[in-house]
Amino acid sequence: MANPFEIKEPTCISFSGGRTSAYMLWRILDANNGIPPPHARVIFANTGKEEEATLKFVNDCSVNWNVPITWVEYRDADPAFAVVNYETASRNGEPFEALIRKRQYLPNPVTRFCTSELKIRSIHKYLKSTGWDDHNETMDWIGMRADEQRRAAKIADKSRMPLVTAGVTKETVGEFWRNQSFDLELPNINGVTYHGNCDLCFLKGGSQVLSLIAEKPERGIWWARMEALALASKPSGAVFRSDRPSYKSMIQFAAEQKDMFDPNEESIACFCGD
Repeated sequence: MANPFEIKEPTCISFSGGRTSAYMLWRILDANNGIPPPHARVIFANTGKEEEATLKFVNDCSVNWNVPITWVEYRDADPAFAVVNYETASRNGEPFEALIRKRQYLPNPVTRFCTSELKIRSIHKYLKSTGWDDHNETMDWIGMRADEQRRAAKIADKSRMPLVTAGVTKETVGEFWRNQSFDLELPNINGVTYHGNCDLCFLKGGSQVLSLIAEKPERGIWWARMEALALASKPSGAVFRSDRPSYKSMIQFAAEQKDMFDPNEESIACFCGD
């Protein structure tokens, strides 16, 4: 049986900065003599709203495994992206805010243009700038596990998900990181990193967002400020989700130590990755 982690054609390894995608990267390195083949690129797209621990983890993977990782960010100016690094990466939501101001409305569960613009298109535009004119999404490898069937079912080309082919689960990933010299410095709760990706992503469950705000109230400031922009006809401004309170309200509720959500509410799957 062919090794699903062996790269034989031009491939973009989309690295989200989470434990799962980092494990996929390690398996790729292991299957390709410890280095990415010349026709492979490892790319991390920074939105500016990732936890500092995520940025450190991306850098740690690069340093500890001696693998080049290109950091890209969205820009509202040609060529619509910028190459940054661990030291110069945005940390206050600047790329995300620039996109919102350009679109003049907020992304939401139905129109998730944040993922497509901040990550997918920024990566593709960078690749095209390097001469990968024939690159398309089918060449992207995604760190999706075998126990994420609902997400995996939406991808027709299963070869893009080597972890699915290899039967890798969250238990596999968890065991791997327990035996490494470094790890993502965010809590792993039953195989889920609730702090991962954009810190208060509107696709996360409401109780999860509220608990993250209660843990660190300043997390909510950027999100509340984006909802306060004059991007809607309502005097109160726009919201990321019309089916739940605003981020400003959640900040207030968290300060008063109140519950406002069903603790069993599930997050909505997002292709930002883990």
